[in-house]
Amino acid sequence: MLMRAGTSRGPFFLREWLPDGDEARDQALIGAIGASDPLQLDGVGGGSTLNSKVAIVSRSSHPGCDIDYLFAQVGVGHRSVDTRPNCGNMLSGVAPFAIEQGLVPAADGTTSVRVYNVNTGSRIDITVLTPGGRVTYEGDARIDGVAGTAAPILLNFLDAWGSVTGKVFPTGERIDTIDGVQVTCIDAAMPLMIVRAADLGVTGGEKPAALDANIALLERLESLRLEAGRRMGLGDVSNSVIPKPVLISVGPSNDSISSRYFTPHKCHASHAVTGAIGVASAFALPGTVASGVAREPGAHKLVVLHPAGQIDVEVELKGRAGAATVERAALVRTARKIMQGELHLPDYVFSPPQAGDAGSSTFPRRTMTLIVPTRAGGGNDTMARIIAAKLGPLLGQDVVVDNRAGANGAIASEYVARAAPDGHTLMFGYLGTHAMNPALQTLGYDPVSDFEPVGLVGSSPTLMVTHPGKGAPDVHTLIARLKAAPRCFSYASAGDGTPPHFAAELFQLSSGTSMAGATFEGAAPAIADTASGRSQIMFPSLFTASPFIRAGQLRALAVAGPKRLDDLPALPTLAELGFPAVDVVQWYGLFAPAGTPAAVLDLLNRALNEILADPQVVDRFESHGAHPEPGGRDALAQRVKADLARWREVVARAKLAPKESRSLVLD
Repeated sequence: MLMRAGTSRGPFFLREWLPDGDEARDQALIGAIGASDPLQLDGVGGGSTLNSKVAIVSRSSHPGCDIDYLFAQVGVGHRSVDTRPNCGNMLSGVAPFAIEQGLVPAADGTTSVRVYNVNTGSRIDITVLTPGGRVTYEGDARIDGVAGTAAPILLNFLDAWGSVTGKVFPTGERIDTIDGVQVTCIDAAMPLMIVRAADLGVTGGEKPAALDANIALLERLESLRLEAGRRMGLGDVSNSVIPKPVLISVGPSNDSISSRYFTPHKCHASHAVTGAIGVASAFALPGTVASGVAREPGAHKLVVLHPAGQIDVEVELKGRAGAATVERAALVRTARKIMQGELHLPDYVFSPPQAGDAGSSTFPRRTMTLIVPTRAGGGNDTMARIIAAKLGPLLGQDVVVDNRAGANGAIASEYVARAAPDGHTLMFGYLGTHAMNPALQTLGYDPVSDFEPVGLVGSSPTLMVTHPGKGAPDVHTLIARLKAAPRCFSYASAGDGTPPHFAAELFQLSSGTSMAGATFEGAAPAIADTASGRSQIMFPSLFTASPFIRAGQLRALAVAGPKRLDDLPALPTLAELGFPAVDVVQWYGLFAPAGTPAAVLDLLNRALNEILADPQVVDRFESHGAHPEPGGRDALAQRVKADLARWREVVARAKLAPKESRSLVLD
């Protein structure tokens, strides 16, 4: 049965309708949704996490409960099934489905169903309208984010607090500080990491599209989420959707709070029900980053504002001040049966295509891993996931993205350099990992001899940007002020040996100026620091800078390259302004360990070039300020050698050294 449940949509199955065993079950779900394709054309998914969900229902084996509900989040563009989280929106369709399938007898008027959520071990009472002993979806209830009206479905969460981690505040604190940012880690219907929007340089009232375009914000959120997951006892959550990150801001009344809920790498178009329970709980309880006014014990009607409207949540408190706890939370959702029938699955769902179908009888033989040297959510990660989503179906095997950030890319590079040279482990390298950082210092890998080039992926120009209020209106004014007062401005970099670092040092060398330097672990915190005004100058890629420039949070001063940009035709180049040496174009490429067979490399190169010629991929790259560059393996090899030689010369001429021992000497 395909249902719209709350503000989500997906197929509902009785457990007996699916194959036995979790692995076969998951393959069926992947095929039903069409998960391998980002658009999910070969299934009933909608190309979004909100429409890539499944509910599995059975008679309950737990005392006092009527039915068991297992929620599954299915991948978008990759073959995965995650049954760790819960979904409150899909939950709203569970009771009507169970009644229609004969698992629960319907009363005349209303029918209450006690649901045991298998994912979290919590219980929920659901009340459905059943006039004449039949489920009705017609009614006058309206929920924001859904057109029209429908019958109200009351969800009453009984014991969802601490259901995943064992504690409402799994870190033992109501506020934790991660990388200088205060967060609240709460397990209330859904494990959440809640952050004040203002602490990350946004208002919290932005539309989802604006937040999704803010790559630096997404990268920052993911960095915080990974650490929050570890502190919450969830381990490495890089391949999990929990905890979910939430940005909160003050609502218009004492009983309302504004929320932007992420799923976790994309802002929800409205809001998850379980997320609303968690946000409302943090809002009602004292001592969290979301806490509102002090509240007495009893029931409180609270409002969680989201991009499509609001969710009204009734929260019942017990105790006062630090001893206050949430006893119950209830809200109203609606659902609609869209269709019921047979879902036909193709043979490849249970018998994945053999590697020979991709042109080789020996490769690939198993799941492939694409190592990314930056945190999830950033520019490199976004491009890598676009490539991985297309590469898997072409080669007939899953391609898993593995983010191994740290040491400015050295950790990921060393890992791939030591991997088995069979093509199953690849690296999404870039200018920093294969030219700049190796030119700056001795590393545990050689960018040429330890890797085999697969092919260039694309490139993105570098910009010189400034804070609009605390920087300078143009490059010449900036230079004049720096010469009058050296180090009166500071620049932010993504780490030693990264493009923003080198571009800033080249600019100082060429202009005869000196700026203070602030080094961060990645471009996201660096550009956030610049947007806040704590640093005033940065040299990010166009990919990273575009959302901040469009939002007016940063001003572009110049292009750090040889030509102007089509999207910013009025922006001069630093070469035009008299500084041709500041020329930094960030490129990205696919690498394999040295010794990988030529036949495997050629197969991978052909597949990569096919992906880069895909109009959808071209559009996605160019909309983010990057340009695909299909070509032969030699093109990437030549780019690495040429840039490695160039940046070694820059290091020698500028007398650069890693920060620990750096003493910049300007010629």
